Amino acid sequence: MCKFLILFFIQILTFQAFAQVNGDIIEKVELKNFEEFIGYIKSTESRDSVVLDRSRFEHFNKVQVFGITYWSDSLRVKGFLLQPMAQGKYPAIIYNRGGSLEHGSLTHNAASIGLGELARLANHEYVVVASQYRGNGGGEGKEEYGGRDINDVLNLIPLLESQPNVDASKLGMLGWSRGGMTTFLAIKETDKIKAIALGAPSTNLTRTILDRPLLDEWWSDFIPNYNLNKAEVLKRRSAIFWVNELPKNIPILLLQGEDDIALHPNFTLDFAKELTKYKIPYRLIKFEKGSHSLKEYREEVFEELFHWFRKYLR
Repeated sequence: MCKFLILFFIQILTFQAFAQVNGDIIEKVELKNFEEFIGYIKSTESRDSVVLDRSRFEHFNKVQVFGITYWSDSLRVKGFLLQPMAQGKYPAIIYNRGGSLEHGSLTHNAASIGLGELARLANHEYVVVASQYRGNGGGEGKEEYGGRDINDVLNLIPLLESQPNVDASKLGMLGWSRGGMTTFLAIKETDKIKAIALGAPSTNLTRTILDRPLLDEWWSDFIPNYNLNKAEVLKRRSAIFWVNELPKNIPILLLQGEDDIALHPNFTLDFAKELTKYKIPYRLIKFEKGSHSLKEYREEVFEELFHWFRKYLR
């Protein structure tokens, strides 16, 4: 009897191990209105008070919005899935958020593109999926800012491939700020992305830390091995040093504000020169007096995004 029970529990554990497939959705909660979304944040993130700009959610009720939990490296990671109301097969976009930890998360007012804006993309007939990255939004694990959390993005690809309304041959990526770094690291590891668009992308952390020295202490809290070899850790996360390793068949849209005080506009200009050097197709659009989030040009930004993804994903 004892031997039987031991074998029984071994079988259960083995089944659970095999059941943890990267990209599999564990939980999917539909958020039908803004109030339900606020309640979902409070329940998953333990935030006592949530203050969000309702005006950024004008497209929220025009699409289906789901809070999701999915497997990534045996961790339960949180994210969101948005899709058009009508049935059909749609191209899909993976959005890589900016910031770190809770700052800049998809449920944070400071997000350059938040959940309300992603609903706007979905309303233009795209399935959109975004990760909060491990350790954030109530998910398991620990934020690594360009470390193993890149897998949380890559594991969204099999997640999308499993969705019946997704045309998995037409996948794009959109990233902002830190999400630019995340996107570059991700496309080095997969050949399934057809086009990317980036706002104020982080491309050179070695220069960023000179402009913003307080980041040194901030990053030391959650980037693995940061204090052991800062130069190598930052270089690995800075695409300016390995542009030659980027795919040459993925067109890149760069959107940059000329008054960006978070990431100096010259970083993007220098990066564009490297793209030219290695003959990687790109388009750079500069916005006069534009800030890091380009909030002053929100309509123009989305028109450019719609045009870009329509060109390469339709």
